[in-house]
Amino acid sequence: MNKHPIVAAALTLAFTCTTGWAAVSAEEAATLGTTLTPLGAEKAGNAAGTIPAWDGGLTTSQPGFKPGGHYPDPYGADKSLFTIDASNMEKYKANLSPGQMALLKRYPNWKMKVYPTRRSAGYPQGIYDETRANATKVKLIPSGNGFTGTSGGTPFPIPKSGLEVIWNHITTYKGDTWRTSWSQAPVTAGGDYNLVSFDYEYDFVYSNQKKRPEQREANLLFYFLQLIKQPPRLAGSVLLVHEFADQVGQPRKAWTYNPGQRRVRLAPNVSYDNPGTAADGLRTNDDFFMFNGATDRYEWRIVGKKEMFVPYNGYVINGPTLKIKDVIKAGHVNPEPARYELHRVWELEATLKSGTSHLYKKRVSYIDEDSWIILVADKYDNRDQLWRVDEQHTLQYYDVPFLAPGLEVHHDLQSGRYIALSIRNEESVVYDPAPLTPADFTPDALRSKGTR
Repeated sequence: MNKHPIVAAALTLAFTCTTGWAAVSAEEAATLGTTLTPLGAEKAGNAAGTIPAWDGGLTTSQPGFKPGGHYPDPYGADKSLFTIDASNMEKYKANLSPGQMALLKRYPNWKMKVYPTRRSAGYPQGIYDETRANATKVKLIPSGNGFTGTSGGTPFPIPKSGLEVIWNHITTYKGDTWRTSWSQAPVTAGGDYNLVSFDYEYDFVYSNQKKRPEQREANLLFYFLQLIKQPPRLAGSVLLVHEFADQVGQPRKAWTYNPGQRRVRLAPNVSYDNPGTAADGLRTNDDFFMFNGATDRYEWRIVGKKEMFVPYNGYVINGPTLKIKDVIKAGHVNPEPARYELHRVWELEATLKSGTSHLYKKRVSYIDEDSWIILVADKYDNRDQLWRVDEQHTLQYYDVPFLAPGLEVHHDLQSGRYIALSIRNEESVVYDPAPLTPADFTPDALRSKGTR
């Protein structure tokens, strides 16, 4: 594992600190924006020159971009440097996860086309300012299942514990209020699938850059609304979620609307390892966005930091030049339009606590240092066998700006099946910055959004 001086110091503190709940010193915080990026990544490139220095990310619109629509590829002229497949993966195993290697072994047609590294992640100045202030004041609550001291920004830019790292992922900036549409495909081992299509509405209250910190509701992370458009048997069903930072003081609230019954019901099971919406058992609720929700069933440990080949700048695989049938293939998504780059990631291990239960006994997440987004995850069953491997094909929404979740793929190594989420290739609206309000995210609003 490739260690770096700043990281090594942070890890020493993490392993020796008895509680891990303390904020960092003013001297440590002063490294943000100097030797560290404003969100806490190492600003410098690597010694080999294969990872460049961070220069602010990609924060200006590109030629051909139309607000709300797909994002033209700013790196379309890049050529693939090399390809990793089953025949040569041993050469690159230091920069691969066990799950990626398992995929290469199982599927002869799966490969990883590696391109020049582009550190495109960039965020609004307000996020940077809030993050800098967070470094010396934000603390985990005593249970670790939440935090206090901020209403925006990365809460722990210089993390000292695994819990702090996962909370950075959960709260990474994802825009303000907006609408989008996408589909998911639960794919059989033979490559067959029935699409499930959704409309989504979000109000990311925490970090909302259109509101001053004092205007953001205390303890609230976001409102989330999901409407199923197809297939017909599910059309009109609506899910509403209110998510909180202190999930002990206030657990997630969720409601569903069933158009057949015309009733709004509480949905207490929309959490943990309960099945995801119309996912055919191929993902859990807390798999969405690679991990979401309460952290209390796991012990979280920073393994270290490493350089790894990860999906990044996936403009082509998420873009309108492809149809869904071009992306979804038997066993895995089409590897030809996928883009992999060498990035530094935090390796974070979550081990199931004694006395709790979950389908996954262990999850190992590989988290982008520039955005705090989980890009790859390996998940193990209760027999300690590698079971599922997940990848997140992100792309920079350069007009907002933020590094956005794109095509999200959860592979089941045991069944040979997978589920692909956030498929937007054939959608016309990718990011619609709609002026939504809290009134749009009440249980009473569900009936008006659903259809019979």
